[in-house]
Amino acid sequence: MTVYRYGLRFLRSRWRAVAALAAWSVLETGQIFLMGYALARALDEGFLADRARTGLGWLGLAALAVLVGAYGTGRVYGGVAALVEPVRDRLVRHVVTRGVREGDSGALSGLTQQVEIARDTFAGLVMVSRSFLFTAAGTLIGLCSLDPLLLLVVAPPLAAGVALFFLTLRPLARRQEAFLVADEQIAAHLGGICPGLRDITAAGAEARVAADAGTRIAVEVRAARALALWGILRTVSLAVGGQLPLVLLLAAAPWLLAHDVTPGALVGALAYVSQSLLPALQNLVHGLGTSGARLAVVLRRLVPDPPPAASGPAGTRQPAKPPAPEAPPPTPPPSRTSVAPASSDHPPGHGPALSVTGLTFAYGPGAAPVIENLDLRVPRGAHLAVVGPSGIGKSTLVGLVAGLLEPTSGTVRVHGQPVRGRPAAGQRVLIPQEAYVFTGTLAENLGQLRPRPVPEAELRAAAEAIGLTPLMERLGGPAAEVDPRSLSAGERQLIALTRAYLSYAPLSLLDEATCHLDPEAEERAERAFTVRPGGTLLVVAHRISSARRAARVLVMDGQRAVLGDHEDLVERSPLYRDLIGNWPGTASQPALAPRDPDRVDAVAGPGLARDRGHVVAHGPVGQMQIAGDLGDGGAGGREG
Repeated sequence: MTVYRYGLRFLRSRWRAVAALAAWSVLETGQIFLMGYALARALDEGFLADRARTGLGWLGLAALAVLVGAYGTGRVYGGVAALVEPVRDRLVRHVVTRGVREGDSGALSGLTQQVEIARDTFAGLVMVSRSFLFTAAGTLIGLCSLDPLLLLVVAPPLAAGVALFFLTLRPLARRQEAFLVADEQIAAHLGGICPGLRDITAAGAEARVAADAGTRIAVEVRAARALALWGILRTVSLAVGGQLPLVLLLAAAPWLLAHDVTPGALVGALAYVSQSLLPALQNLVHGLGTSGARLAVVLRRLVPDPPPAASGPAGTRQPAKPPAPEAPPPTPPPSRTSVAPASSDHPPGHGPALSVTGLTFAYGPGAAPVIENLDLRVPRGAHLAVVGPSGIGKSTLVGLVAGLLEPTSGTVRVHGQPVRGRPAAGQRVLIPQEAYVFTGTLAENLGQLRPRPVPEAELRAAAEAIGLTPLMERLGGPAAEVDPRSLSAGERQLIALTRAYLSYAPLSLLDEATCHLDPEAEERAERAFTVRPGGTLLVVAHRISSARRAARVLVMDGQRAVLGDHEDLVERSPLYRDLIGNWPGTASQPALAPRDPDRVDAVAGPGLARDRGHVVAHGPVGQMQIAGDLGDGGAGGREG
């Protein structure tokens, strides 16, 4: 049933409460009738007739009516509660029943928020509707008792204004609901995009995501404009029904007085319209026009309409197909773990795998550069390790290569393409320290960066190359469901590494991507990337063994960068020798203090395991060690 039929059926079932509310409303309305009538009589029969006592007597009667009306108002609230609380009880039973029987995930929100919204809004609607109905009745009876000619001036614009308002009520409710739905879709869409902004930028998907968001914003703009247009008609109805009668009474005053309408009756009519009818109409228009639409939206969600039935073969009744959604569902953002488009639409261009020229970057106009005037060329198929103290800019360099950060000056090219363009986004894949694994099958996790499902044979070959096979077998194969909460940090990193290995991107960026693996597992994963056909590997190293495996090592010290192999750097770079002496496994600390402008902790320090229950870098995968038990006592964090 519709919301309106539901409401009418409920009111019929509670007719005794409705009758009691009407009775107390009549008592409350007595003061409205006597306010204008007593004022008119006080003027005509009292003060204007030079009978002050009579005038004061009528005014005293009006004051007494106010006291009686106040008593009626107090009883009205009890009558409203007798109507509203059963509505709340029915909605609570419905929400709980649906949540238990259907496993509705929104039952808690419906019970704690939407039911209370419906209860409060329904109570407000009952109050404003009842108030207008009985106020209008008291006003019209009062005008008729003063002089029927007054009805000829007040009643027509009042009827026209109320009719116009009720004609706009249903379209206004639909526009209000459309606007609320569009607003919720934008909120849900942006809620999915914001956590993946880094990956959207790295994948070069800004234009697509912006267009998708722009489509939803345009829908909300159209809904808001339509709502505003119907809101204008609502304001017009208020002006016609409540304010025009005042103007007409004043304009027709000479004519009314010439037709034996007394001055007191005219003043009483003005009091009726300005002090009773206009406020009641304002409350009705704003309350029913806004809160009514809100109540309709909430009730449609709490008590959804059953689908219409359609005739099937042999006269059977079959449920009709649900209507198509008004707007497409939000497009999920790219993975937070690896940033590369899941296709090979952009073949590698000319030039080296990575070319950096005059690169300078600072975290703000007045900040000191983290990277200054850096030149770097990485040939295709090379293996480069990046080392340096905490905060020196290693992760910043990776972010610039991944397109996550925009250089202050200089250029970064990946396979000859500008780093922040879409062609370059298809040639790189970033694996950060915090590996992202989502709920789904293992095959879905591993093939996330591929346009189509990856054959099982290829999945198993990649798992064997990276070292994921034992975990794959323990989970039950590629088709097994994965619960990210049950995986250790090292296991999640293995899944992320295999996912990147299966992508089409030839340039792999490992930013602390193996910090939770033991040395043997780290070596196996790195070697798999180095022998991948056409692959180039850039690693932010956190172990001396990782730097030794690399053909070239880039030492960053904030003033200048030194490039060479391990033996060459031991001879030429005092900082590199110092870092080797302070590498994990030794008692000394990093060369620079943590939490410098790069806001990261040292890779050279051993404080890698921060969260309880995470696999630490010094033990085998699966071995658990509490952060407080580490001998170094350092605070872990992302690498610089």
